[in-house]
Amino acid sequence: MPRKTNFRPDYDEDYNDDYGDYDDYVGYDDKEHGLSTKGKTSQQDKALNKPVIWSCYICTYDNEQSFLSCEICGVLRDPSVASGKASDAKALAKPVFGATDEKNRTTKVKINDNISAALSDERQMDHSSASFAQAVQLNQTKGKNSKFNKNTLPSLTNDVDCLKIETNVIRKKEDSLDDSKPGTELLHDQEQGKQVQLNLAIVGHVDSGKSTLSGRLLHLLGRISNKEMHKYEKEAKEKGKGSFTYAWAMDESTEERERGVTMTVAVAYFNSKKYRVVLLDSPGHKDFVPNMISGAAQADAAVLVIDASVGSFEAGMEGSGFGQTREHAQLMRSFGVEQLIVAINKMDLVAYKKERFDFIKTQLGSFLRSCGFKESNVTWIPLSAMANQNLVTASSDARLSSWYRGLCLLDVIDSLQPPLRDVSKPLRLPICDVTKLHTLGMVAVSGKLEAGAVQIGSKVLVMPSGEFASVRSIERDSSACSTARAGDNVAVNLHGIDPIHLIPGGVLCHPDFPVAVAARLELKILVLDIKMPIIIGSPVEFHIHHVKEAARVVKIVSVVDQKTGKVSKGAPRVLKSKQNAIVEVELDGAVCVEEFTKCKALGRAFLRSSGNTIAVGIITRIFEQNA
Repeated sequence: MPRKTNFRPDYDEDYNDDYGDYDDYVGYDDKEHGLSTKGKTSQQDKALNKPVIWSCYICTYDNEQSFLSCEICGVLRDPSVASGKASDAKALAKPVFGATDEKNRTTKVKINDNISAALSDERQMDHSSASFAQAVQLNQTKGKNSKFNKNTLPSLTNDVDCLKIETNVIRKKEDSLDDSKPGTELLHDQEQGKQVQLNLAIVGHVDSGKSTLSGRLLHLLGRISNKEMHKYEKEAKEKGKGSFTYAWAMDESTEERERGVTMTVAVAYFNSKKYRVVLLDSPGHKDFVPNMISGAAQADAAVLVIDASVGSFEAGMEGSGFGQTREHAQLMRSFGVEQLIVAINKMDLVAYKKERFDFIKTQLGSFLRSCGFKESNVTWIPLSAMANQNLVTASSDARLSSWYRGLCLLDVIDSLQPPLRDVSKPLRLPICDVTKLHTLGMVAVSGKLEAGAVQIGSKVLVMPSGEFASVRSIERDSSACSTARAGDNVAVNLHGIDPIHLIPGGVLCHPDFPVAVAARLELKILVLDIKMPIIIGSPVEFHIHHVKEAARVVKIVSVVDQKTGKVSKGAPRVLKSKQNAIVEVELDGAVCVEEFTKCKALGRAFLRSSGNTIAVGIITRIFEQNA
């Protein structure tokens, strides 16, 4: 900032001095502007006797010795500043703004307030007809003060604007970070009056009636109209599959209808008295267990459907790998599902005999206990989906109502305990499916929100690509919503990202808390019923949330005692059925994972071989990729 001189500037001879008109101006009143008039002398006397001045350490304006504050910016006079001493305004202002004591902090507030006032209204120094610049020139012609440098005020303005810009930059960065984080209001359920969402998986052996049960339930609750059911019935009869009428409400693809089996997880919705239920109809054929794992892993509770007819129940309990009742029960428990409804279906084929119901309950009950299900969390219910017995109302058939006094299926669903949600944890949304929209630059991903919360406008990090995207819109239960919380099954529309970076098995996460991406993991596993032992080098299929990756066992660390959890044998050569062990696996490609203690949904893993699940476990350690 240029130093002000104590004399009049030397203008060019041809300079048009418009300010000369104010030499004889008498309208400026010092008293009116709060300026001291004590000791006033004539202009000629002042020219001979120049007053002692002090320089403002903020704007460097030269003020009379008698002034206690700067005439321009209003800053209080600093007694330590010597009269007439040349100084740099920025150098003097720096210690003022950087001071830490209370006195300087008070001065700082006054300085900012006065500068802002000077810049905004020029401290109202203009008279009724005189401007701020004219009033300054008047003081110069009377010889009271030195010429006011017109560069001073713009310089001060620029300095203050810089401070404002820097503040705005910091504020924008903070706002950007706040946009990425779920707001505090998302940590609490703001949707008062709305039902809690329950993700309910329908699992069981092939041909046990899972899709028929789901379709019948949806029809009874009004989710499928009578017109649609007549259409399904007509189409099914034309194909010679009249008994598949309700199943076709869930199995919509041509291949599924021709083969008569569910191949992918069908999703449907209905409302009970207590819950907003997301129905996950899972395939029962052993060839489609990977699809079942991908879909049913989202479940909070499960309905295990059993075919009560003679021979069908026994086939589902076979240990040779073809009995999907056993495998599905083991998988559901390894998914973390604790609440289980055992729906013994097709009771009409065995004349609703209580003896058959008790036999199945005894045989299956002991196996479920071995899987880790508690008896208090398992509910047994006899029903018939085709005959509409004991689904949404109590059974009307006397053969069943004579000995069963329990709840119907819908009431049993309402009796389930609400699941716990990790809303306060960082965002985790494993991608189940990716859909490219016709809208330019838009792509939708769907899946269950495992942790955290997300809202429209949120910034998310897509792993494993490491690309950022913004949430354009959210759909829950096929309806638009502004926010989604942990536990919700949603479709999130993203923009600002190339669809090539979005793949099933990827994860949407908080920008500040990315999920780990690794190819070597340490697992604590439970070996299931296997024919061939697991050895070092055994090839396996590694399944976790919506990812399937080829892998091999590279190290067997130890065998763990199932009761105590302590190491019973170190570095064994082989692993046999029913053993608990710690192993290291190496994947052909890196996947998004987390330790089980941090996120359960991303920390549960399954090992399969030759079409059978050979082990289930959790991730206890993640090795860095360069390790």
